[in-house]
Amino acid sequence: MTISQTICDFTTLAIEAGGWMEMDRIYLQNRILGMIGENSLESTKIRSVQQESLVLLDQLVEQAQKNKVLSDLPAEIEIFEAQLMDFLTPPPSVVNAFFAQHYANSPEEATAYFYQLSQRNDYIKTRAIAKNIKYTYPSSYGELEITINLSKPEKDPKQIIAEKNAEKVNYPTCMLCMANEGYKGRLNYPARTNHRIIRMNLDGESWGFQYSPYAYYNEHSIILSEEHRPMKITKETFARLLKITEVLPHYFVGSNADLPIVGGSILAHDHYQAGRHEFPMAKAPIEKLFKLTAYPQVIAGIVKWPLSVIRLQATDKELLAAAANYVLEKWANYSDQSVAISAFSSDKTPHHTITPIARKHEHYFELDLVLRDNNVSKEHPEGIFHPHRDVQHIKKENIGLIEVMGLAVLPPRLKDELAEVENYLLGKENAIAEYHIEWAKQLKMENSTITEETVTHVIYHALGKVFERVLEDAGVFKRDEKGQAALKRFIETLGQ
Repeated sequence: MTISQTICDFTTLAIEAGGWMEMDRIYLQNRILGMIGENSLESTKIRSVQQESLVLLDQLVEQAQKNKVLSDLPAEIEIFEAQLMDFLTPPPSVVNAFFAQHYANSPEEATAYFYQLSQRNDYIKTRAIAKNIKYTYPSSYGELEITINLSKPEKDPKQIIAEKNAEKVNYPTCMLCMANEGYKGRLNYPARTNHRIIRMNLDGESWGFQYSPYAYYNEHSIILSEEHRPMKITKETFARLLKITEVLPHYFVGSNADLPIVGGSILAHDHYQAGRHEFPMAKAPIEKLFKLTAYPQVIAGIVKWPLSVIRLQATDKELLAAAANYVLEKWANYSDQSVAISAFSSDKTPHHTITPIARKHEHYFELDLVLRDNNVSKEHPEGIFHPHRDVQHIKKENIGLIEVMGLAVLPPRLKDELAEVENYLLGKENAIAEYHIEWAKQLKMENSTITEETVTHVIYHALGKVFERVLEDAGVFKRDEKGQAALKRFIETLGQ
């Protein structure tokens, strides 16, 4: 296929996306022609396009590089690709109008439209996401989901040098600000030309709904405040989460905790994460019911999960938000030194918060409230309820919302490191990292016969076991007799 036909086909996809009309064809083709460094178009045929948008994109990028108008620097390629894919993306007002039209039929139809658009225009990096290693681990609490995140590309030396020499710019304020919509990007900031945000009104406040470029689960989305303000878990948070499940009843929605160590990676911008995925924690049963005396209409129970989770259910979402806030206020001021739980430091610094997750089931709403504590100690300087040092060779990052719900997001370094662990276990020459050696020795002791056929399974199973331990480390009330007795004491305060 000639490059002229590629331009023609790409233009056809742009018109089909809804942002342009057939009258715009010559204009679009000339814009693309100029971008890739071509001077003229040969005769082409307007036809039904069979190739995917990404295939055509690759052909355009390749031609631009041949014509010396595009370098091989990853950041510059990303900016160029986003500018091309912007032709396949209607303006924000049009995308929002299409979303509203589909929503009038059903919320599922609306999100399906927006999700497919975000995949087709390469805002969601489907090819990069496909590189992730994914499997499940049969834990004591049900099947945990394990992911080694390989989707974000490693920076090459030229990119690092270019970023170092790049001008320092403080715009957009952060990667979650609405100012990212349509932003060209730069050497040290991702391209967002093809980025779109659906506007949402949540109880009088302006919020935005978008998908995550490097999704960790199905329809991984972000709901963000128009105002750049710090995250804070309050009664309004619970009310907003429940309102979102009313607007998008086929999605769960949750918030990272609002304190360092137990919070997410971006605490400076108020936002939530949502999606069409049933996490392991959502499948975990209530193992013991209890009464919230102040809210008798609310069903309350303790979830069978390695972290300490209280599940609340009610048909009235306002009542449910009030009950959740009641639990938060009790937890925020609760201490039990017998299990190293302290609500405040000597300087009155607060250490307790909640990671909340909301869902809607037919006629009732549900909130999971995960109790969090970000205290540190001499023994555990990174966090008492954080992955302890003996498992940090696998996971030392914060345990945020996604991990809390049972999906491990493990660092990309593990792909190469685990290959060396495999060599070690098979008795081959290896360059195993020192911090994996004790773990590898233990695996050898526990598995007397490891073969080429079984070694990957042995390691993946062991990774799952480590993640289960990581979640147990993050639990404020441990699953042993002492921890459960302490949990019972806290639950009793909720009945007062």
